[in-house]
Amino acid sequence: MHSLATLLAASVALSPAPDAAPSGAWSRHLDTVIDAAIGEARIVGTVVLVKQGGKTVYLRAAGLADREAGVPVRPDTVFRLASVTKPVVTVAALRLVEQGRLGLEDRVARWIPGFSPALPDGGPADITVHQLLTHSAGLGNPGAEPADGPYHALGVSDGLDRSGISLEENVHRIGRARLLFAPGRDWRYSLAIDVLGEVVARAYGGTLDAAVEALVAAPLGMRDARFWTTPSPRLAVPYIDATPQPRRMVGTTTVPLPEGLGFDLVFDPDRAFDATAFPSGGAGMVGTADDVARLLETFHGRDGALLQAGTVRAAMRDHVGIQAGTQGPGWGFGYGGAVLGDPERAGSPQSPGTLQWGGVYGHTWFVDPVAGWTVVILTNTVYEGMSGAFPREVRDAVYGVRP
Repeated sequence: MHSLATLLAASVALSPAPDAAPSGAWSRHLDTVIDAAIGEARIVGTVVLVKQGGKTVYLRAAGLADREAGVPVRPDTVFRLASVTKPVVTVAALRLVEQGRLGLEDRVARWIPGFSPALPDGGPADITVHQLLTHSAGLGNPGAEPADGPYHALGVSDGLDRSGISLEENVHRIGRARLLFAPGRDWRYSLAIDVLGEVVARAYGGTLDAAVEALVAAPLGMRDARFWTTPSPRLAVPYIDATPQPRRMVGTTTVPLPEGLGFDLVFDPDRAFDATAFPSGGAGMVGTADDVARLLETFHGRDGALLQAGTVRAAMRDHVGIQAGTQGPGWGFGYGGAVLGDPERAGSPQSPGTLQWGGVYGHTWFVDPVAGWTVVILTNTVYEGMSGAFPREVRDAVYGVRP
């Protein structure tokens, strides 16, 4: 069983207070990394926010939120968050677990009657909330299947497009496709958090957006974190990797994923303005770097945090094993992101137990509970800010690693 009590045995150290504030040379190194990425036209704009021991030690807004209009990025620039939405919905689910309104071992079909995707051989399967949280449910993702794949055939949305269907209908369609493997037997990045979003809505007794606001955004003071917004100069324009400079994303756009990550993704940046688009728990929110940092600080489990310490330890535990390679060699998966199990194998300066993920609109974040770091890297450049050199360069600069 995966109750919170039984997960406490395997834990990571909570954040110690940092010994000293980072130096001026440390900040200048970060500045150099950001300036180079913008000067080389690898990204258009970014906000990089670094906290240590709960205190902001670096905040830099650089480049342009709208290159063609000459609008600069500011610290309060709003970005389309894509999969940075996932840890928000994860925390909402964990709060419901703490309140006794949802169970980690609850069958998903308890909350979504009729949601019972079949095993690969056609046999019956039961999926639990824990398996949704850890992407071990056997579900797939349309971005990782060819154009004739089952999710495409069923008209399943990944939350980046405008499908014209409700969250309930999208989850129903997901449930009609056969699983890729028996629940709990493997790991596959999937639409599990979109399904979890519907579970959260039903356990809360309202809509997903209302649940997220009440359970997470309002208590943490995430002022701009929401599923829909209005056109504004504060909202960063998305750009796509290209040479000699990234190209502006206009309207519905198909963008091939980087080699080895999948097939194509279909972006519709105007989805953020469409209040009729369903609230996607996996990809649908907008927000600022400050919003994201407030959310991620929850995973340090300090006194007064939104989640109890035992819940944080459960979230920061690797539940699937580093053989899954969730972000490459050495990475497993917890609740909300990948968990670093073997820094040497991963080639990373981060501490064991670091939680990390990103978003396809060009974002990366991580929480290092040993060193006390919370790092948020939001860009408006697909996919450099997620899987390009830039987030690795920022990471290395945070740890003082020189090229």
